[in-house]
Amino acid sequence: MNDAAADDEAVAAFYARGLERDRLATGIGALEFLRTQSLLERYLPPPPAVVVDVGGGPGRYALWLAELGYTVHLVDPVPLHIEQARAAGGSLASITAGDARNLDFPDESADAVLMLGPLYHLTDRAARTGALGEARRVCRAGGVVMATAISRFASTLDGLRSGYLDDPTFAALAERDRRDGQHRNPSGDPAYFTTAYFHHPAELASEFAGAGLTHLATLAVEGPAWLFQDIDARLSGEKARQILLTTLASIESEPTMIGVSAHLLAVATRQ
Repeated sequence: MNDAAADDEAVAAFYARGLERDRLATGIGALEFLRTQSLLERYLPPPPAVVVDVGGGPGRYALWLAELGYTVHLVDPVPLHIEQARAAGGSLASITAGDARNLDFPDESADAVLMLGPLYHLTDRAARTGALGEARRVCRAGGVVMATAISRFASTLDGLRSGYLDDPTFAALAERDRRDGQHRNPSGDPAYFTTAYFHHPAELASEFAGAGLTHLATLAVEGPAWLFQDIDARLSGEKARQILLTTLASIESEPTMIGVSAHLLAVATRQ
């Protein structure tokens, strides 16, 4: 088995655990969801634009966008996610198994292509650029491509937040992440995530450019707020939630702070 196939197998086994369905419902995941919703609303063309949600998992974003009136096609490589998305109902235009590196859509058939997960599971730069090139191919001229990445420093900060750095295995994992972005989890503990690539914020613009896309912005999703231990409490009240979200939006593009965010969202257009 080659390295790419082994990486794919590790990622597939991780998501087969079924953890993704409820991940965005509470805590850090809920903050990620709210901030990503805000950014999607800002950059997506208005409904009923056609959106291809590549690596859309169980369909949390896809179903929300469909409710807003978008024509949404969900693609994911994990059989469990496909089953969960279909079971969730909703009015998605299609739900199909597929890979970000080889999309089964015609050229220029979508107004927007979302990759809110695939990019950080492609550990080779050429594979990431190839997937972005596929997104470009499917996207119409003037359309939008948006992709999420995990910050190079996410594991180190999570280790400080959660105490994982007490474990020498995690400490070594975080050190490698800082060095070259290649995240590997030999422990089998799902809290330590799975095979992935953690981006330095400055890398995303060049990867988009390498795929022929015009990079518009790289933005912090959660900013520093994902390090709070009381996220659910902060999101439960209207006033506290609005203060938090407004503040995060005000610093989302600050270069000296972007890397503190667990997730980054890069936005580009096809000319």
